[in-house]
Amino acid sequence: MNWTLALPEILLAVSGLVILLACVIPKQDTSYGGNMAVIGALLCAAVLVMMQDEGTAFSGQYIADPFGRFMKLLCLAGAAATLLLAIDFNEREKLARFEFPVLALFATTGMMVMISANDLMSVYIGLELLSLPLYVIAAFNRDNGRSAEAGLKYFVLGALASGLLLYGTSLVYGFAGSTNFDKLAEAFAPGQSVSAGVVVGLVFVIAGLAFKASAVPFHMWTPDVYEGAPTPVTAFFAAAPKVAAIALIVRVLTGPFADLSDQWQQVLLLISAASMLLGSFAAIGQRNIKRLMAYSSIGHVGYALMGLAVDTDVGVRGVLVYMAIYLVMNIGTFAVLVSMRRQGKSVELIDDLAGLGKTHPGTAMWMAIFMFSMAGVPPLAGFFGKLYVFLAAMQAGYLWLALIGVGTSVIGGYYYLRIIKVMYFDSTEQPLDAATPGVGLVMAGSGLFNVLFILWPAPLIGAAQLAVAALVG
Repeated sequence: MNWTLALPEILLAVSGLVILLACVIPKQDTSYGGNMAVIGALLCAAVLVMMQDEGTAFSGQYIADPFGRFMKLLCLAGAAATLLLAIDFNEREKLARFEFPVLALFATTGMMVMISANDLMSVYIGLELLSLPLYVIAAFNRDNGRSAEAGLKYFVLGALASGLLLYGTSLVYGFAGSTNFDKLAEAFAPGQSVSAGVVVGLVFVIAGLAFKASAVPFHMWTPDVYEGAPTPVTAFFAAAPKVAAIALIVRVLTGPFADLSDQWQQVLLLISAASMLLGSFAAIGQRNIKRLMAYSSIGHVGYALMGLAVDTDVGVRGVLVYMAIYLVMNIGTFAVLVSMRRQGKSVELIDDLAGLGKTHPGTAMWMAIFMFSMAGVPPLAGFFGKLYVFLAAMQAGYLWLALIGVGTSVIGGYYYLRIIKVMYFDSTEQPLDAATPGVGLVMAGSGLFNVLFILWPAPLIGAAQLAVAALVG
């Protein structure tokens, strides 16, 4: 049992326990726990970068490889950035309880276990370790009815998704005789007979995983949870867990079920197209910007899954590059949303951004960059994210899917440009409060990445290519 391969996960879990003890004895209700959590996530990322060991551990349940390292670093970066955004927000909203950073670290540990899962059992363990803290922090503002409703809806629908995943796992085990990815790959190798029960089980597994990625038709929880949860919690939901869910889908479908691509590819093509269409059209009429971002995230999941649905190495590389760029765009956008305060009170409507270009030109500039990038306007990073998945679809002969992606991008441009129009051409008598230095730092870092990506894309693309090579062999 080479447990040292799981050292990053162990360190992160221990960090959460240390913060819990440090804040309980004596009790701390300040930013102390949040700062420690950010440091813990960054230290874990440093350990992950230094560790180059590969292999399996815990009787084949866990695997360490470049793919896992790449996606884990994205999750840790997303978690650290959103925890940084939460520190000041929680203090101002009188939510500065140490439980939030502790739960966020435990959820991040679950993400890392998911990404390195090499067995359907460890998939479920990681998924539940992620989900249970998320149910709690969705309702973290317990005195707010919308937050409590968000937590309850997420819990009920999440339990249903877990049931679907477990039922699919039981069918796969019953008909294939194993839950280990390596043994399943051997059982489904070309020339081996595959029963209909395995295919039905695979569909249920995909349904359970698609829920965590908020892909259509398992998206129903996303708008209500995004709107009801506190803004830093929404930022956390939209960043790291989304990356972990896509990583897990990629590992499951390109690993043990790679030779069943004729079966799952049809499902992925449908999910991808439906997510792009619903996400773009449903966002048009939204007035609450967090709800708009929920539908936007559904559409972006559709773009990412396009690369996986075409079932090529180029497509999988496109998924990884897209998720890295999406993570940065999303965190930058939510940095602006966290800073949306008027006279000390948090506001969430698109109209509340009116006049931002005149009162806070720096914040408005970064927001405009993020909106243009999400719309896929060149030469920003978001354009290249979509370019890689669209090219992969066209090269694989799925021109219709690429055309849906282009069309929905044009539609999405409407509501992204509407936000820019409100900021620069509408006026307001009550300007928003200025952003705090920590939030401004996240904005600037994300914005510079989006602007400068065109000058030096090689490190990200090279790392994604290395990860894909390790995944598909």
